[in-house]
Amino acid sequence: RAADSLMLLLVLTLSCNPSAAATASPSAPHIKPSYSFGRTFLGLDKCNACIGTSICKKFFKEEISPQGQRAAEQRGWLSSHLKLPPSYLLSYSGNYTDDAKSWRLVDITRLTSKYRHDRADKRICTSLLKTKTCSLERALRRTRRFQKWLRAKRLTPDLVQGLSSPMLRCPSQRLLDRIVRRYAEVPDAGSIYMDHLTDRDKLRLLYTLSVNSHPILLQIFPDVEGWPFPRYLGSCGRLVVSASTRPLRDFYGAAPEVAADLALQLLTVLRSMGTNDLNYFFYFTHVDAGTFGVFSNGHLFIRDASTLGIIDKEEGSQLIDGQQEYKDIFSCLTVDCQSAFVSCNSIREKHSLVMVCQELLPKLLKGKFLQPVQEKIDSFLQYCANGLDDDQGINEAVAKLAELLRPLRSCDSRFAYRYPDCKYSDKY
Repeated sequence: RAADSLMLLLVLTLSCNPSAAATASPSAPHIKPSYSFGRTFLGLDKCNACIGTSICKKFFKEEISPQGQRAAEQRGWLSSHLKLPPSYLLSYSGNYTDDAKSWRLVDITRLTSKYRHDRADKRICTSLLKTKTCSLERALRRTRRFQKWLRAKRLTPDLVQGLSSPMLRCPSQRLLDRIVRRYAEVPDAGSIYMDHLTDRDKLRLLYTLSVNSHPILLQIFPDVEGWPFPRYLGSCGRLVVSASTRPLRDFYGAAPEVAADLALQLLTVLRSMGTNDLNYFFYFTHVDAGTFGVFSNGHLFIRDASTLGIIDKEEGSQLIDGQQEYKDIFSCLTVDCQSAFVSCNSIREKHSLVMVCQELLPKLLKGKFLQPVQEKIDSFLQYCANGLDDDQGINEAVAKLAELLRPLRSCDSRFAYRYPDCKYSDKY
């Protein structure tokens, strides 16, 4: 097994570093076909058009395994004799360990579906090199955008112009500096300048921002600083590993006290997204039953940050409208190149709250409470859902809804994130 692990690490190095492959010894040992299958599943065969390799050793050392196997059987996910999770899934549950004794649940996620990834890969080859297949890295390196990235000392708004990520629709220099300073797929340099990023690192960062900014948001706004995101554990190829949460949809049938607790947490998260110490305004472009998730201790977090936009209240957007509408291959890796950008000035502070009142809270709270209370809840939700043009009215309705929900919660061990503190303070 030790020899196999060394071979795998050699494959990882060669697959993500073409120059190393050119100088490798011809007598290097052949790799077992089973591991090649695993590398394809991880997306390592696509590097450096990938997210990163920071957690690959965990996969190869079998310290990340499918959920449901006992610790003594945690071997061989990358081997052909065990069936890999189906490729059409976006997210998989897994077990993660640091000591091979204690295991914890993690989510292993693709940035987009394998179908979209494959379609984007074909688009890169056909649009840039006019061939059906190609070296994705070689093709992307030739683009005008990436050549500008190679020459840049600092990540500036013009380098991300036209990318489809909502996070980058209205970028400020302060936000872009935070991305570079906290990019977790490279050794921490704590600098706003990109001197510590290799050409390979720059391509991976650009590719991630182009496909889905979810892992970047988890890195630059970490949970340990109080941000409502699951912990980013690392990436391997085109898979991201983060702390595990259950999607909110799993709680639509929950008991009234659980539903009240989650609804109140949801309103609190939205409030923090609009008002926080760093003066960033977060807004959703879309919400659904998988956008939010719940940890085993009952704490609600943002499970999927891919539809989060950010407006800097201090600096504002530093892209003009013409730059927002700029299009190239990086603009349409996972979306239609014809999709229109939303003007930064059109985003309202109550935008996310209205969507949550329309899409999520009714499913969570409908028919859970005695009639007089239920009627008030339904009335507040209806006003919130229809009140996009009445900011003051929405604020009042949400405040009354929160006041109504607070005493409906219970204080017991099911809500470990606030128990036993709730016994001694009304705050919880």
